[in-house]
Amino acid sequence: MTANAPVAHPWMANSVPEIKRQMLEAIGASSIEELYQQIPEDHRYRAPLALPPTLSSEQELKRHLLWTLAKNQDCERNLSFLGAGCWQHHVPAICDELYRRTEWLHSVFGSPSSDHGRNQAWFEFASQLGELVGMEFVGLPVYSWGCALGHAARMASRITGRREILVPRLICPERLSVLRNYCEPSAMRGHSAIVEVGFDAATGRLDLADLRAKISERTAVVYIETPSYLGIIEDQGAEIARIAHGKGALFMAGVDPISLGVLAPPADYGADIVVGTTQTLGVHMNCGGGVGGFIATPDEERFAREYNTLNISIGRTNREGEYAFGLSLFHQSSYGMREEGKDWTGNSVYMWAVVNAVYMALLGPQGFRDVGRLILSRCHAAAKRIATLPGVKVRFPSGFFKEFVVDFTATGRTVAEINDALRAKGIFGGKDLSADFPEFGQSALYCVTEIHTPEDIARLHAALAEVLAR
Repeated sequence: MTANAPVAHPWMANSVPEIKRQMLEAIGASSIEELYQQIPEDHRYRAPLALPPTLSSEQELKRHLLWTLAKNQDCERNLSFLGAGCWQHHVPAICDELYRRTEWLHSVFGSPSSDHGRNQAWFEFASQLGELVGMEFVGLPVYSWGCALGHAARMASRITGRREILVPRLICPERLSVLRNYCEPSAMRGHSAIVEVGFDAATGRLDLADLRAKISERTAVVYIETPSYLGIIEDQGAEIARIAHGKGALFMAGVDPISLGVLAPPADYGADIVVGTTQTLGVHMNCGGGVGGFIATPDEERFAREYNTLNISIGRTNREGEYAFGLSLFHQSSYGMREEGKDWTGNSVYMWAVVNAVYMALLGPQGFRDVGRLILSRCHAAAKRIATLPGVKVRFPSGFFKEFVVDFTATGRTVAEINDALRAKGIFGGKDLSADFPEFGQSALYCVTEIHTPEDIARLHAALAEVLAR
């Protein structure tokens, strides 16, 4: 065999030359090159790719992957104060134990009335989450909080016939980026304009005067978050709802459900649509996979008919005392109507719904109160201690949950420098905000949850003191 002779890849059966030839004959092509004729010649990369040597054995591949993965530093071996959209919470062992059972792992998608065990687990997820947020109708989870926001904004536009979305200036940049994608470019038929509303410099809460100036008859929905991306508790929800409804717009609230043991549910201050994350309900942090987002509304037809998600219903059977669970409104999803659906259903995290249901059932109302109070206590204790360091201040110190902004500008050090020094001590510092929110100078977003002990907070304080003293 010559050096340039084609060979089959050891793990790709269809790379055998004879099979390639048969597939080309079946589709009527003379060569693989012919399949790419529609790509302009000047768009093709002709130089050899600088690829590493082929790993021809399973043992070599395993060693290579293990050595590569060993370079990662995770939150189990380091003390982490990172949050900003994916948070380190305690995941009870029972969550992992139950969702890994074969009943769930092998529960493939079937007909709308099949697999009642799976459907019941999903129904329990929707029911419990609905109780948390004060809404009756909850769809199955979507990929992330950002995806939930995007889908819900499109729902609001279809319901109102309007094409303008008002969002807070202090929104999570990643969620805003996802929302922009869902709102489509201005030249497209489905485009919605995004208008940012300013914030009060002292509290970080929404600037109501700016909201009143920007809301109009073009506005489909006003969106707020509480706790916000920066952890700020927005206590003006009822007034924001009145302003939105006064202009014929809907009011949407974004929430972290783990906060609802100590904060009022969005329904209490007039929300029409609620979105948020499900990652804080028993889902491990992960990279490259969905972390979960939800959409919830009142059980009204004008909302129900606009859901893009799969929805679970319960009903009586012809046997006394027996109930059945099944998918409802299936036809309006992209599963049922493909491109004619209300919206694309997209990547989903239905397995996490099982985990979320287990977690919520395990905590119960008192558990949510206990976790919420513990987080409030620990994060405020950490903020108060960090604020004693020379040149350091905590922005928006009064009303926050789980996350808070630490301003290092007066120390003369950048957040990047501080985080590099902390990392050398086995600590992940806060999320650097200097690029996304330059008005805050050299500030970082720190996250403290129920997993952080007083000893962890003392260790962070000592490490920061040493780093800033250099």
